[in-house]
Amino acid sequence: MRSSFLSVCLWSLLPLATLAQPNPDRPDLRQGKYFSEADGAKALEQCGQAYTDRASWEKRAALIRQGIRDGMKLPAKPAFAPLKPIRHSLRKMDGYTVENVAFESLPGFYITGNLYKPVGVSGKTAAVLCPHGHTPNQDARFVEQTQQRCISMARMGAVVFVYDMLGYGDSKQCDHKIPEAAKLQTLNSIRALDFLTSLPEVDPERVAVSGESGGGTQTFLLTALDTRVKVSVPVVMVSAHFFGGCVCESGMPIHKRPTHETNNVEIAALAAPRPMIMISDGGDWTLNTPNVEYPHIRRIYGFYGAQDRIENVHLANEKHDYGPSKRAAAYRFLAKHLKLDLNRIQKNGQIDESPNVLLKPADLQVFNDAHPRPANAVVGDDAVMALLK
Repeated sequence: MRSSFLSVCLWSLLPLATLAQPNPDRPDLRQGKYFSEADGAKALEQCGQAYTDRASWEKRAALIRQGIRDGMKLPAKPAFAPLKPIRHSLRKMDGYTVENVAFESLPGFYITGNLYKPVGVSGKTAAVLCPHGHTPNQDARFVEQTQQRCISMARMGAVVFVYDMLGYGDSKQCDHKIPEAAKLQTLNSIRALDFLTSLPEVDPERVAVSGESGGGTQTFLLTALDTRVKVSVPVVMVSAHFFGGCVCESGMPIHKRPTHETNNVEIAALAAPRPMIMISDGGDWTLNTPNVEYPHIRRIYGFYGAQDRIENVHLANEKHDYGPSKRAAAYRFLAKHLKLDLNRIQKNGQIDESPNVLLKPADLQVFNDAHPRPANAVVGDDAVMALLK
């Protein structure tokens, strides 16, 4: 009886008065529970009592993974359109190239982004898929921290694809906060991985995904659902007490199911035993990672004898971003596990991003007067939601 009780991780036993309650006026926050730091840690500890070895964890993992699929209403075989990539505006830079790319996910819905490729690398190479986080102006694909990581990863020898969130950049077929944004963004991540692994130069055994904040959520969700992801780098997102402040993260019931309740720590742990680095800081909801989230996930990796594949870099004096020191930690981890050449971006033993040339948003845009959005594109929230039915 005790084992059954623990296996469903009944957070409802915690006193309601102690929980940080979701705002009833924010439908995107209703599905996840938001805890104080102390109660988030307590709830995570209770969850951990349900598994003591690999077999009991994998039973729990299967329940969580199915809960994500059911909560997002993900079909077993999504009705994706043929990719038929649109690629244009190839620019040859110092050690890499960049071009503007679009392809269909669901029929009539286009994923938009930029493809960065290394120069001077022969044979099959690694690849990194880069979802991004939220920015006030919905320009996250164009900002400095996004361009820097894509350029540096490409200079290291990886093929890199960065793609827009719903409503961001060139992805203006619907609003970012449509009710099933989490479902569509997850389908888009799967389809973006299809595109990346379809490239003849990509080694399918050396594929990583890395994003920050909301892109961190996309990182661990995709890693949880798709075994083609071999290395995971979620940045400033894995938290026991915070579930993501947007409909695209916690707007569908993936954490609270009829059979169980879970959290983003357990979802991130579904990466095990694949290599993962959790990058955290002292200025957001990852402030307790070294003492709460990381030990919990490291214990799970221990069930596989794979504790050498899980790392945490914690930057106690930093805030919520994918800044230089966080990028440096990601580069070193990716170089180690994807067999990339860190020397290509180092000077005197230090990461050197000074050769990176940032482009203007207009240079990176996929759709413009010369390259209009395809005529079959479905536009409007209701029309896009209809695609998801």
